[in-house]
Amino acid sequence: MLDHLSVQVADVATSAAFYDRVLAPLGSTRMLEYGGEVIGYGTTQPRFWIGPTTTAGTAREVHIAFAAEDRDAVRAFFAAAVEAGAAVLHEPAEHPEYHARYYGAFVRDPDGNNVEAVCHT
Repeated sequence: MLDHLSVQVADVATSAAFYDRVLAPLGSTRMLEYGGEVIGYGTTQPRFWIGPTTTAGTAREVHIAFAAEDRDAVRAFFAAAVEAGAAVLHEPAEHPEYHARYYGAFVRDPDGNNVEAVCHT
């Protein structure tokens, strides 16, 4: 259903360093960049974008779940996130409350968003 998703961040460089690191185990890389302020990540084309905050007020937390090919990729995402200083919400584990094969790890990005890697096998 979604073609792409963009989130506003307080510090583009800090968030880019975080996403460069945690998306690599999932096979995603920085694919496009506009003036160092808007950055797109993906595997074959940019699907996830970050850019500077342009709206007034306090940003609200969003939940972003990135697809992982397998459980090893979920664990690698988690290790990269912790190494990058992310706060841990949930370590890699099965979550049968979602469905029998749901395996995910949840961390906070530099802006406090709930970022997850999930595998459904």
